[in-house]
Amino acid sequence: MAGANTLTLTDDNFEAEVIKSDTPVLVDFWAAWCGPCQMVGPVIDEIADEYQGRAKVGKLDVDAAQGIATQFGVQSIPTVMLFDQGQVVETIVGARTKNDYATVLDARLGGGE
Repeated sequence: MAGANTLTLTDDNFEAEVIKSDTPVLVDFWAAWCGPCQMVGPVIDEIADEYQGRAKVGKLDVDAAQGIATQFGVQSIPTVMLFDQGQVVETIVGARTKNDYATVLDARLGGGE
């Protein structure tokens, strides 16, 4: 379900890909049964393509990784969190526009394109 540049995050790789990442990581917490998540998914894939090499972008299925979702207090989906140096620095709850996600990433990366 993820795009070519979108990481599929799991219990097994979350720590390595997100917590220990040396670049910011945008994580989409989603589930297959969530209608708004289906709308956000392609937007997240576009962000992954556009920010390739500058930031990581991944999706975490909350049904498959309930422990991680609970650990970060995800109570409704879609929730998109920006991690930097292992810490959550921004949380966006609900479906938003591509520009909203890009603005959060640009602020962390130090400017636009």
